[in-house]
Amino acid sequence: MKILAHGETCYAPRGAYFDGSVRIEGNLVAPFGTHFWRHLSVSGDLELGPTSSVAGNVSCRNALIGGRAIVKGDLTAEGAVFTCDRAVIRAIRAGSDVVLRPGVIVGEVVTPGTITGIGKVLSDRLEGWKVVVVPG
Repeated sequence: MKILAHGETCYAPRGAYFDGSVRIEGNLVAPFGTHFWRHLSVSGDLELGPTSSVAGNVSCRNALIGGRAIVKGDLTAEGAVFTCDRAVIRAIRAGSDVVLRPGVIVGEVVTPGTITGIGKVLSDRLEGWKVVVVPG
């Protein structure tokens, strides 16, 4: 599949799949239903659309993970991570704040920043400077 570049941002086609590991210099917008069957490395910001998936590890600067998206490996971000409703991620390691929306399932979250859980979140371990739980 081809990835379209516009300035520093790359765009994957909707519903695309990539069977090898992918490395992007710059930002990546992966829309609804995009699938990566190995690892994904983005030097900039990542927007992983709803129902998208990554079978391996993800590394990026900042991450926005769409609703019902699945990351089977570890998500490592230099900065902030925002997860939308019902996303499933094995582990999050972030350099800044992490927001977990209702229904998120995550093995562990480790950050020196604040972890904000909104509504019911399922996690094995939350380790941050401050953990805040807000009714959803």
